[in-house]
Amino acid sequence: MARVKRGVTSHAKHKKTLEAAKGFYGRRKNTIRAAKAAVDRSMQYAYRDRKNKKRTFRALWIQRINAAVREHGLTYSRFIDGLAKAGIEVDRKVLSDLAIHEPAAFAVIAAKAKDALPKEAASA
Repeated sequence: MARVKRGVTSHAKHKKTLEAAKGFYGRRKNTIRAAKAAVDRSMQYAYRDRKNKKRTFRALWIQRINAAVREHGLTYSRFIDGLAKAGIEVDRKVLSDLAIHEPAAFAVIAAKAKDALPKEAASA
């Protein structure tokens, strides 16, 4: 029985790992043992941060909406409540974009949300 030579497979795996470690600092970019550990860790961070990115952007959109609605005499929570009562279904990403790029359109939405709220709550 012929012996199995594994050089081709090993080189391919090493090459793939070192390619992923391109741009890393020190031995992490060119030594397979250090590069493998660094690449494995970087993949864990990438997986985790793809989830965190969604949270971060939602928080950013909420901050932008809050800043924009305060100019119209509302808070963020009252604004969202007013949108729900007015039957306006626009997500936070679009609301944030409108607040930045289309202030007139956002003002109309804010006015409708304010009108949908009870009067004593809207003035508070």
